[in-house]
Amino acid sequence: MKSQDICQQITSTIITELEKGVLPWSKPWAGGIGGPVMPRRHGGARYRGINVLILWDRAEKAGFRSPYWMTFKQALEYGGNIRKGEKGTQIVYTNQITKLETNDAGEDVARRFGFLKSYTVFNAGQIENLPEKFDLPALKPEVVLDAKNWADYADGLAWFAAIPALVIHGGKKAFFSPGPDQIILPERDSFRSEQAYLSVRAHETAHWSGDNRRLNRDLSGRFGDAAYAMEEMIAEISAAFCMAELGLIPQIREDHAPYIASWLAVLKGDSKAILTAAAKASDALEYMSYFQLLPKDEAENLAEVA
Repeated sequence: MKSQDICQQITSTIITELEKGVLPWSKPWAGGIGGPVMPRRHGGARYRGINVLILWDRAEKAGFRSPYWMTFKQALEYGGNIRKGEKGTQIVYTNQITKLETNDAGEDVARRFGFLKSYTVFNAGQIENLPEKFDLPALKPEVVLDAKNWADYADGLAWFAAIPALVIHGGKKAFFSPGPDQIILPERDSFRSEQAYLSVRAHETAHWSGDNRRLNRDLSGRFGDAAYAMEEMIAEISAAFCMAELGLIPQIREDHAPYIASWLAVLKGDSKAILTAAAKASDALEYMSYFQLLPKDEAENLAEVA
């Protein structure tokens, strides 16, 4: 499949969902049961970018619970075999080619061009005789959204606390303020649920990660007036990625509806925009995840110089 066809197919799927008022990244749990999961390669590494959205969509529609995906060849290497009649899922990777071009001075110069290629993977739930490590995760109990019990979310709170962003509670609304480099949030108990609070904190921390003091996520050069809409889309997808990484269900922001029209305009005008948004959302997750491995003082220093 050609690169442009792959982009258009993915974008069309996202547009169809958005036109229904559904955020395609708001249901990142395998088959809607068993708790949220980030799709994993057979070795345990997270998938990145648009492949996360593709695999979430496939898992949700097919009812797959396993987070693991692999190629036909990889399944054979584990001693597994694809069940008869099972169909794989096409995901993508970026490749590059080099071409010689003649510049204005008549000189031949090498230019590198990126393009997408697709390949097929299968969920572990479609494969028989895999090793024990690929067994299905235990089902999680249904979460009661209106029961405030912060102790049950200690791991999620600790995950965000490890990120050296200055967070101030007590605001009337949630936002990241670049000037003073602060995240302002309402008091925790003013949110309708613990997961709603963590979803909003993830969204605003994603904005924080993109500041020029950190990932320097400047979208104005490519997207112009649509840069703000793109940044909001990146933050929304980043929040979904973060919540799934924590095994929590992302909550849809109450103010998401006004953004849908602007997101649709961007996606309809640029078939590669969703690939960019998803890739930068993965960058944000990886940046935030890195602080979980560092001592507090080292994490603070990294945040200042990155």
